[in-house]
Amino acid sequence: MLNEHLCPVFRALADSRRLWYIEGLREGEVSFGDFAEIFPLSQPTVIHHLKVLEECGLLLSRKEGRLRLYTLRPEGLKQAYDWMQSIVWSAYRAAPGSVLRVQPPPRS
Repeated sequence: MLNEHLCPVFRALADSRRLWYIEGLREGEVSFGDFAEIFPLSQPTVIHHLKVLEECGLLLSRKEGRLRLYTLRPEGLKQAYDWMQSIVWSAYRAAPGSVLRVQPPPRS
């Protein structure tokens, strides 16, 4: 399969709790402590979900003193986005980048 490397990404994104983390990182870097406070999950569960997202290439983490900070990894997101975009454009038989116009259903 050509895009087999994307399977872990889509498996990771299939969990609603992991989508919370992705949403939480839209504005920028977030510390582990902030995640643990914001989301009503146990610390081991937070660690697990962040690790899954990092291992599939959607997050980056770094240590700053005693803090562990997380950010979105644009390259990992872009690969999944580009693949999905190509599927959508193919389904509508339109060229990527062109204006996609979906016709409303006819009135009865």
